[in-house]
Amino acid sequence: MMTVFTPKSMTPELVFTVVLAYFLVLLLISAVTSRGSNSQSFFTADKQSPWYLVAYGMIGASLSGVTFISVPGAVLSNQFAYFQMVLGYLLGYLIIGAVLLPLYYRLQLVSIYAYLEQRFGFWSYKTGAFYFLLSRTIGASFRLFLAAMVLQLGLFEAWGVAFWQTTIISIVLIWIYTYRAGIKTIVWTDTLQTTFLLLAAVVSIYLMKEDLQWSYSTLAQKIDKSSFSKIFFWETNSPKYFFKQFFAGASIAVVMTGLDQDMMQKNLTCRSLKDAQKNVFWFSIVLVIVNFIFLSLGALLYVYAAEKGIQLPTQTDKVFPFLAFNHFGLFAGVCFLLGIIAATYSSADSALTALTTSFCVDFLDADKKEEATRQRMIRRVHIVFSGVLVVVIVLFKAIQDAHPESNVIGSLFTAAGYTYGPLLGLFTFGMLTKTAVKDRWVPLVCVASPVLSYVLNLYSATWFNGFKFGFEILIVNGIITFLGLWLLSTGKSE
Repeated sequence: MMTVFTPKSMTPELVFTVVLAYFLVLLLISAVTSRGSNSQSFFTADKQSPWYLVAYGMIGASLSGVTFISVPGAVLSNQFAYFQMVLGYLLGYLIIGAVLLPLYYRLQLVSIYAYLEQRFGFWSYKTGAFYFLLSRTIGASFRLFLAAMVLQLGLFEAWGVAFWQTTIISIVLIWIYTYRAGIKTIVWTDTLQTTFLLLAAVVSIYLMKEDLQWSYSTLAQKIDKSSFSKIFFWETNSPKYFFKQFFAGASIAVVMTGLDQDMMQKNLTCRSLKDAQKNVFWFSIVLVIVNFIFLSLGALLYVYAAEKGIQLPTQTDKVFPFLAFNHFGLFAGVCFLLGIIAATYSSADSALTALTTSFCVDFLDADKKEEATRQRMIRRVHIVFSGVLVVVIVLFKAIQDAHPESNVIGSLFTAAGYTYGPLLGLFTFGMLTKTAVKDRWVPLVCVASPVLSYVLNLYSATWFNGFKFGFEILIVNGIITFLGLWLLSTGKSE
């Protein structure tokens, strides 16, 4: 029932005040950072971002509202299996720092997909950029859906506002503080939003500990002895199998960060390659720690509910907000509200900026236009993609209502496995070989690869003696794309 999500300790007027104050701060940051900005500020932040600021802000952008809500909730069914994937992130970020960043800085790219044009040709370039636009639109919509859901149930539902109207309000707020300086503003707003995200998790853990009258050592023991804390799974046919999760995590880090214009655009705002590599190194270590905290938070939520005899919502994505709003008190409710908004908007605002950047540069050749033309182009494309996100979020809401048992983080990574796979294959083939390909046929390979991966995933249990693919279908998708490109090889070296 949706009503279990309604906060007892927070009136709609209080929620409105908190949200308004939060966005006024974001607008203030936008006003300061956008002074003297131009199209290059929007695309690259003039390459003046301190690496430590980027690293800290990327924590919030990487976690997002999906991690904030879905990871703790999914502990009920998956225990700490997700941490196996997080460990795989370390390998993925090592590849990003050692291989991809040097390439991007050497070529001085604004859009990372321009590499595909230099390596293969026009159609490969447009195909790679298209798959980013598709992937990031889906991902940003998943994340913004969570924020819109919280605002709807915590504020706008009481005022009779429809969900689609809440979605429009959410997107408009992002557009207002990003349309002028783009990534230059995002680098700074991400630091604020990461702080609120972490504060919400820490406050929730502290309040549950105090309510249960436990010490921190007792809390750690209760989590460790619970049925939720199992990390490693060795059953080969299980989707939770360690090596499946680990290598899926590595590949997801590579494609959803290293081959993603959104995340790489932040890295490319650093002053030098060395600074960007320091950013990736420290960010990856902190990200592992923060993910473990959120998994521990998830276990504690269920332990707390059992100790207090609280009946939780059946949909796991609602467990954390339900407890925060209804059982943790007013302060925790405010912290949670700020946390979910910060977590979601820290990834969604940069996604909107990256979508605008990619379309302007990759499809409209904005980098070859005059400054005034670029500025007009940026504003128009920014508005168009804002509208696209609204439509996709409303569609996702309809799907979620039809399938209330679904888990958002699972849906996100499943979608990523099919849409990011061609990107993985394209970049891997380009960097591991020196062979030219028949460029005009590359789009066909990149369409066939996800289709074949889907069919393989659908019948894997029948064809492979009960084996089922998990998130590692992304790797399979990339391999199929790689093989398809090999079949298109011309025999000539690039």
